[in-house]
Amino acid sequence: MNFDEIVLLAYISSLSILMIFASHGFIMVYYQWKYGKNIPKEKEAEAYNKTVTIQLPLYNEMYVSERLIDAVCDIDFPKEQLEIQVLDDSTDETVEVVARAVEEKQKLGFNIKHIHRTDRTGYKAGALKEGLKTATGEFVAIFDADFIPKPDFLKNTLKFLGDDNVGMVQTRWEHLNEDYSILTKIQALALDGHFVIEQTVRNRSGFFINFNGTGGVWKRSCIEDAGNWHADTLTEDLDLSYRAQLKGWKFIYLRDFTTPAELPAEMNALKAQQFRWTKGAIETAKKILPEVWKSKIPLRVKLQSTFHLTNNIVFPFILLAGILNVPLIFIKNSGPYDTFFNFMAIFVLAFLSSFVFYLFGQKNVHHDWRKKIALFPLFMAGSMGFAVNNTRAVVEALLDRKSEFVRTPKFKVQKKDDSLEKNKYFMNMKIESSAYVEMILAVYCFIGVAASIYFMEIAALPFQLMFFFGFGSVSYFSFRNSFTKKQKIAA
Repeated sequence: MNFDEIVLLAYISSLSILMIFASHGFIMVYYQWKYGKNIPKEKEAEAYNKTVTIQLPLYNEMYVSERLIDAVCDIDFPKEQLEIQVLDDSTDETVEVVARAVEEKQKLGFNIKHIHRTDRTGYKAGALKEGLKTATGEFVAIFDADFIPKPDFLKNTLKFLGDDNVGMVQTRWEHLNEDYSILTKIQALALDGHFVIEQTVRNRSGFFINFNGTGGVWKRSCIEDAGNWHADTLTEDLDLSYRAQLKGWKFIYLRDFTTPAELPAEMNALKAQQFRWTKGAIETAKKILPEVWKSKIPLRVKLQSTFHLTNNIVFPFILLAGILNVPLIFIKNSGPYDTFFNFMAIFVLAFLSSFVFYLFGQKNVHHDWRKKIALFPLFMAGSMGFAVNNTRAVVEALLDRKSEFVRTPKFKVQKKDDSLEKNKYFMNMKIESSAYVEMILAVYCFIGVAASIYFMEIAALPFQLMFFFGFGSVSYFSFRNSFTKKQKIAA
């Protein structure tokens, strides 16, 4: 087998794997049509007469912690039935900010406690588990620092917890700062695919879904029956979700009730978040999938769970396809492989499947869906650009390399005129070495763009451009903030 044949075999293998996962979008849309009317049923319960504990896990959130505490205390629920735990692992000024805010709320009659740890054992999972030891609530709601729960959150979620076997209710994330920049707009498009289609379809079709780490409420008995929070993966929420559902607990997802949250407004912050989510999902897949396949749940649920837990495995193959795209142009114009390249047209189905998936993700909940879906090519380019960052996450997870739970910095930027430049966390953000690799790959992929133009390979040009813009934009925005900080220091 010569070099050309090795490249062709590796390329078609990568695209085959990508097509399998991407084509799953067609399946999701089909299930939406088939099970879309299975809307969760309310069941008035004794929940309103029981105590609810709200847990707020924080770590160095000085700009948003007080906003969160204010929002939680504005939730419409009897004070005598509400316990608030601020689970603060902070090592900076956040400790003082939270202490003052908690003291003020205590004076107003709220049962709110400031629980400060100094060792971060178990990271977020450890904080939640530690808080649960002293919690008094039979229900446990959880909000991350960048969320602003609505006043009617508990009234809209507790009414679905009446059945004995329902263990958790998850709400859809809403985006506070979607219009802040092109970066936040693309994130909103991506997240809507998960929250509007995946979560809704899986829940209504009888498949497993996941607690998204925030914006949901649990029965305490469900958490404890499933084995409590574990810190052996970076996605403790996904891990506990599967352990609970394998125990027979049912989850409910509310697509039409939202909890607003702030999207990362800076590239390096977003890369840190994506790395944690990607690595944690693969860690959870390694841990949970054997239990899924040994369980007595239906085969259809096992198959969907496998797709759900392993879909991040696509990133190494996206990266490989991007690297092989360039020599492929030259191979096509120098060798007798016309049959092979004609066959490759079938892989366009993967692109169409992804487009349809995200189209419905916008169309189902947004009136201005046409304007939002127009960003799809940029989203695809961004997914390609994140292949380096997320491939490293996949490889580390597969090799069992443990890493710290790196929180996503919160900047409290909502309006377009909000600035990052005075933000302490922004000034302390570090550029990952992957940014240099992305910059090199952008230059490399530009060769593919030039070659496509030279050989008049018009069909290949859009994909060459997406890889070029993907790697180029991710590296550019990674470095841009470093230049901004240097200019500020120099001034």
